[in-house]
Amino acid sequence: MTAASENWTIASVAHAARARALLARLTVHAGVPALDRVRFLTALGGRLRDALGAGGTELTVTTGPGRELRVALGGPEPWQHTLVCPSPVSGPLPRLDDAPLAEALLGADEDAAALLASLAETEELLRLHREELHQTNQGVLALHAELEAAALAQRELLDAERAARAEAEKARRLLTFLANASAVINTSLDHEDILRRLPELLVPEYARHVDVWLVDDERTPAGERAAATVTAARTGRPQHAGPHLGELPGVDDLPASALSPDRPLLCLPVGARTVQGVLTLAAPGDRFDPDTTVMLLELARRAGIALDNARQYEQHRDVAEALQRAQLTELPATPGLTLAARYLPATHGLNIGGDWYDAFPQPDGSVLTVIGDVTGHGLRAAVIMGQLRTALRAYAVEGNGPARILTLLHRMLRHQEPELYATCAIARFTPGGREVVWAAAGHPPAVARGPRGEVWVLEAKPGIMLGVPMPYEYEEHTVELPAGSTLALYTDGLVERRSAGIDAGIDRLARAMGKLRAADLTDLDAAADSLLKPMLHDSEHDDDICLLLCRTARA
Repeated sequence: MTAASENWTIASVAHAARARALLARLTVHAGVPALDRVRFLTALGGRLRDALGAGGTELTVTTGPGRELRVALGGPEPWQHTLVCPSPVSGPLPRLDDAPLAEALLGADEDAAALLASLAETEELLRLHREELHQTNQGVLALHAELEAAALAQRELLDAERAARAEAEKARRLLTFLANASAVINTSLDHEDILRRLPELLVPEYARHVDVWLVDDERTPAGERAAATVTAARTGRPQHAGPHLGELPGVDDLPASALSPDRPLLCLPVGARTVQGVLTLAAPGDRFDPDTTVMLLELARRAGIALDNARQYEQHRDVAEALQRAQLTELPATPGLTLAARYLPATHGLNIGGDWYDAFPQPDGSVLTVIGDVTGHGLRAAVIMGQLRTALRAYAVEGNGPARILTLLHRMLRHQEPELYATCAIARFTPGGREVVWAAAGHPPAVARGPRGEVWVLEAKPGIMLGVPMPYEYEEHTVELPAGSTLALYTDGLVERRSAGIDAGIDRLARAMGKLRAADLTDLDAAADSLLKPMLHDSEHDDDICLLLCRTARA
């Protein structure tokens, strides 16, 4: 298609209207969409009005090649516009006079109607978009609210978890302390030691100050105690005295104590069967914690049991020790033989009642010295020890020697106490003689010291323990002791320690005897004390001890 061009003179409004009408018809034939057509014609109309205001202008319309429609306005402000049409612009360009105004007016209405329809459609789409946006916003707000609620719930769960962990850790810490404190107070059977350890355990974490009052202790009369302490002792109920109510589980509330007006006091009865005393604690802070109070109540209960056990132990120990000492022999005065003995009860544990010593003359004038140890401890061991001591003397009166006496004791113990055993050593001294006859039943060997300070151990193998379930005949041994010699008989409590074997203890005893001077042995009781000091200074002994020293006269 060839290009075509036409110049239109625009001198009046009618000319402008005809030009607009002609271009409207051309664009309709070229298939230009209504919206694009209205935009083009509106822009053209505005330019034409401006041109008429300036006195008129020339409008040049050119088509082709192809589908282009170019419009140009002359004048002081030239303007041109190229419109690409969907279809080619066919036919020659009309003249300006060919434009029917009525038809152009109706065409403009059609364009306006199309534009209004497009606007209505756009408005409907806009309304739908706005509604969709509103719903989206509502959804976003709802989602935000849900997320905020979920975050709040998560924070609450985390707070609850932290609180639960804190409570669990607190409970674990309290239970651990209770277990450790119970182990500490139950390891002792000395009530004074238990009373001393309680404040050490509780201060400063659980109490600022701790006072333990025993109701039978005359050193601390009730008039000097806090009223809540006396009330707890009288009623057997835990008492809380403070400026504010404690409301603690299992505890009664009282007004603040005159002895502690600003700091709460917690008074806990102590005792297993009856109230033995009161444990009074001053709060470490402004008040007592309820969970801690429950732990303290349980600790006071366990302390009461420990104190009750300690008192029973001490009573049992005192009875056993009294029985033990009552059965110990008063050493005889024998010409040519000096004797000294020591008995020491155990300083740790209920290990009393099994050890004994004895010394007595026989009908032929000789002297039997005896040292022994019954297995087991307490009253039963003390009773069996008394029976053995009595039987041994009876067998000795019949003129039996050390070995025969041990054989008879072994037979008796096997039949009367089949589950009880004993060790024993017997040494027979003959006045004026230098030979000592001895026999042992599972007992540590005697240690001898000569007049010049030489020391040796009677290392002949001893027989079996008394009471072992088998027949046995004991043998006698003879050792020569020069005049002025000292023989030490002892029980294993003197030489045996948990940290070392018995052989090491026997060596220590031998060295201690070797260090004694001749002058020290003139007073045999003092020599016994001198021997015990280096043997026992390093630790407590958990077994009772017997030591019997026998010194022959100098020639």
